[in-house]
Amino acid sequence: MNDTPLLDPSFDTPEALARVLEAHPDYRVLRRLVPRKTFGHKVGGAKAKVLILDTETTGLDWRKDKVIELALLLVEVDLEAGLPLKVLDVYDELEDPGMPIPEAALRVTGITDDMVKGRRLDEERIAGLLQGVSLVIAHNARFDRAFMESRLPAFAALPWACSLAEIDWSEEGRGSAKLEFLAAEMGLFYDAHRAEMDCHALLAVLSQPLPKSGHTGLKALLKAGGATSYKVMATGSPFDSKDALKARGYRWDAERKVWHTSAGSTDLLELECEWLKVSVYGRRGARIEIEQLTALDRFAARPGQVQLRDL
Repeated sequence: MNDTPLLDPSFDTPEALARVLEAHPDYRVLRRLVPRKTFGHKVGGAKAKVLILDTETTGLDWRKDKVIELALLLVEVDLEAGLPLKVLDVYDELEDPGMPIPEAALRVTGITDDMVKGRRLDEERIAGLLQGVSLVIAHNARFDRAFMESRLPAFAALPWACSLAEIDWSEEGRGSAKLEFLAAEMGLFYDAHRAEMDCHALLAVLSQPLPKSGHTGLKALLKAGGATSYKVMATGSPFDSKDALKARGYRWDAERKVWHTSAGSTDLLELECEWLKVSVYGRRGARIEIEQLTALDRFAARPGQVQLRDL
């Protein structure tokens, strides 16, 4: 006898059926993300405005590729709780890149040449949205920031945070840092790779408490926005030290031709310099470059403040 409740005629709506399925341990249910303007959080702390940003582009190289869509969510947040209070404004516009949209970009975004023909970003409106913004947040800010500073230099004057790089999603127990995966872990799906929906999805993900640390992703990024970090460059490191550098997590910067890593505090910077002195330069005299970064220049294509340091 099959006594599954799905045959019960009282389950006459999709939501009723979904509730039955999600109550069963063998099923997970995904619901379509519905963008929100208000959130109902009753908090009374200091408030700030943050800008959730996403771009769609003709390719990956900001030097030659162009923006074809920009979306912005202007959000009022409670600083202490790290919670969104309301979406103050939404901007989403296409732009004609002045070149045919490559097939690869078309496959990802669905944006065609006809859709962007003659379109132009409203620079005056965007400038208005930037007024009073405390932080710009993007999921892969290193990508979006380079494109936006090239297209609209006013973005260079704002502090940025990256929800991809500045939250340790693996430590929080997530199997991937991809936005679609993070949304699915919340039981949500959405039409990805269109800029406005990506922004709404990111806001939804960042509004939830992180699984292990307990505070919201917004709270983590607001904290990161006030921090100073350091790019430590193993300048002139011996060739035979490359394996040790790679094992410690250093990455190769092909443009500067140097191995580098990041230190998130002055204490970690001191530890890294001591490791380099002993393990890479063999206690011989060495002078390395250290790039000091704040949210005003972190994730930008341009360098931060570079200092020389003798080890």
